[in-house]
Amino acid sequence: MGETGDVPTSRVPSLAGVFGGGGLFGIGFAMGVLEGLKPRGIDLSEVPLLGTSAGSWAAAATALEVPFQVLADMRVPSFPNPKPGLLAAIARDIFGDQTDPLIHVMACSLPRLKRTILDGGKYPLSELVAASSAVPALLSPHVIDGTRYVDGGVRSGTSVDYGPVAKNLVVIAPLAGAMWGPFARFVDNGMHKEVALWKERTGGKVLIFTPHNIAASIARNPAHLFDKARAIEAYNLGREEAKTFDLTFS
Repeated sequence: MGETGDVPTSRVPSLAGVFGGGGLFGIGFAMGVLEGLKPRGIDLSEVPLLGTSAGSWAAAATALEVPFQVLADMRVPSFPNPKPGLLAAIARDIFGDQTDPLIHVMACSLPRLKRTILDGGKYPLSELVAASSAVPALLSPHVIDGTRYVDGGVRSGTSVDYGPVAKNLVVIAPLAGAMWGPFARFVDNGMHKEVALWKERTGGKVLIFTPHNIAASIARNPAHLFDKARAIEAYNLGREEAKTFDLTFS
């Protein structure tokens, strides 16, 4: 995972991705966009990816070629649920103990909530998505190598500024764009500042996907983010959005 712009040009990948948080809705929207992009010549299944919270599930599923329907059918715990290892067990049912060095996730380490990148080549992806998705007050922190981690979205909805070095970066931010109220503006503003930092660091170009009005209208409050039916609808709308979106990187 490059964190500086000093990667030799000949080794810089042409494409990479950053996927942000958003619960089941976010997983559905991200995977719909990814599916809609494939017929248009953009396939992110074998490129460096950074995922945060829901985006970590989408990144792992993309790399391991797990279809969205498998995630749509996964067990969803009731909240709050303090049972340790709960998310990891659910993720293990889907991803097993597979690793992938192209996948990294963003989590926040305790006690200082420091943004920390976890390497999918060193740890099973099931462990990584559990660490990146452990929402404080809803789920227990997830422990990896003695360090406790909580949801990476606590500090940033996307962490684009930590994104992989690449010539072109696809950013999928399910909680930005037309999503509800001040929270969406907070995520959206933070994301654009991070994009500027990423461009300064890498010299690359960016293509951003956020929910348009129709997709955003199906999740109007936080509880909707964990509704399976809405997640499936978000998948279908994300796929349709990607089919017609202007694919100009800038």
